Amino acid sequence: MIRILVSGQVCASLFVKSPIFLRCITVRQQHVGYDIAVVGGGIVGLATARELVLRHPNLTFIVLEKEKELALHQSGHNSGVIHSGIYYTPGSLKARLCVRGASLAYAYCDSRAIPYRRCGKLIVALDREEVPRLKALYERGQKNNVKQISLIDARSIREREPYCRGIMALDSPYTGIVDWRLVALSYGKDFQQAGGAIITGFEATHIAMAAESPAGSSEGLKYPVAVRSSTGEEVRCRFVLTCGGLYSDRLAEISGCRAEPRIIPFRGDYLVLKPEKSYLIRGNIYPVPDPRFPFLGVHFTPRMDGSVWLGPNAVLAFKREGYRICDFNSNDFVDALSFRGLHRLVMKNVTYGLGEMYRGMFISAQVKILQKYIPELGHNDVVRGPSGVRAQALDADGNLVDDFAFDGGVDELGRRVLHVRNAPSPAATSSLAIAEMIADELEARFTL
Repeated sequence: MIRILVSGQVCASLFVKSPIFLRCITVRQQHVGYDIAVVGGGIVGLATARELVLRHPNLTFIVLEKEKELALHQSGHNSGVIHSGIYYTPGSLKARLCVRGASLAYAYCDSRAIPYRRCGKLIVALDREEVPRLKALYERGQKNNVKQISLIDARSIREREPYCRGIMALDSPYTGIVDWRLVALSYGKDFQQAGGAIITGFEATHIAMAAESPAGSSEGLKYPVAVRSSTGEEVRCRFVLTCGGLYSDRLAEISGCRAEPRIIPFRGDYLVLKPEKSYLIRGNIYPVPDPRFPFLGVHFTPRMDGSVWLGPNAVLAFKREGYRICDFNSNDFVDALSFRGLHRLVMKNVTYGLGEMYRGMFISAQVKILQKYIPELGHNDVVRGPSGVRAQALDADGNLVDDFAFDGGVDELGRRVLHVRNAPSPAATSSLAIAEMIADELEARFTL
């Protein structure tokens, strides 16, 4: 039996829809406290909540999610790739977590019978100019202890991807694909079965030290932190962990932490290969990344449903959860454009940014790039597909915050709050490893 208890006078409901489980639970809200409240029901929040409740079964935990369902945003709008850890700086937290996370992810999916496909990835060099960068990537992957990587020639490229053209490629057969939202929902199920509580429809807008005990309580300020929602509901707890993704900076600010790094939303629009052309792609095909530009570039990604996504581009979104080109939120728009860090990023990447906008408007421009890898691909072979929004953390100098960032505070509230300020891609792949790290950090900070 799962308890969903929170202070207030109305009822709270949990809606979770997935092939794993479908449950709608409604109970009368009561005054109750928790040892730890996790704000954010995405893949990082759910993985961490799961890790915490498994480590500390005698403590009480609750996940607070603003949407009516779990894992709807970045966790449910991504490429679905299980990354192997090739790209990241050797020795960095990002590299270590990705390599360990991929291994844990495969093992977890096996244990829960979650379908995945280890279809591999080729990072393809089109000309001699790209070969030194490709070899550097290979050396980086070796330093990161990435499994099974090798450099292959043009003939071997054709053996793996018959329609792909390139002079050399980095072959990563350990790379796979999975439905990450399905994985996130499974984390949520584990958390519930271990005794954790989840409330959806709870948008946290206020985090503060409570001035007094809840009415009717005889325990005093055993749970001194109050997390309040936009509708006035309140949850009391001893400690708070926020994993807010696109709203991580705002959650930090409402508890008195600094405003930076700032989250700037970038929308990525995908094309989808028409079903009759799906034979063109077997596995993931990626370009050799250009260090002059901030993102990886367009690529070919097979999906678990049999479709193939092409892209994405990367353009500024005018709404933090704006998945369509017409989506607009005045607060999000002003917040982004008033940040000097974005001004500096734009100035450093004017040509790149204009190119991304152009390719987002005109399919033919994006197809032209894709044809360099798959010459048989035609303009009529693709249609516009879904979009995702990336929570890109920026500092005031316009630098992309490329690694994980955490924040707390120095006052009484700050010592009871830990904010995950940045969990960059590949956060889904790394989610179980990230959860271990965050749980270690919480145990050290809060002496659990």
